[in-house]
Amino acid sequence: MPSKAPGLDSRKVANVPVVKTIDLVGVSTEGWRQAAQEALAEAAKSLKGIEAMEILETSCNVEDNKIKEYLTHVRIKFRLIQSK
Repeated sequence: MPSKAPGLDSRKVANVPVVKTIDLVGVSTEGWRQAAQEALAEAAKSLKGIEAMEILETSCNVEDNKIKEYLTHVRIKFRLIQSK
């Protein structure tokens, strides 16, 4: 018989939601906020149950001493299993 963690009831564990994360980098010529929105919009095309987004880092690409593109590194959090 497989062992289980002490105090865990297998009937309860089956309904525990699982949250998965993915990291994306959004790109915009308008600003970091718009770059984050672009990343979220792209994720929403294929993911259901998006619940949160963390901003991990911002940066930019420079050309001729001017900002060419704003980049926002985000972590999208979404549920794999919905609780019942």
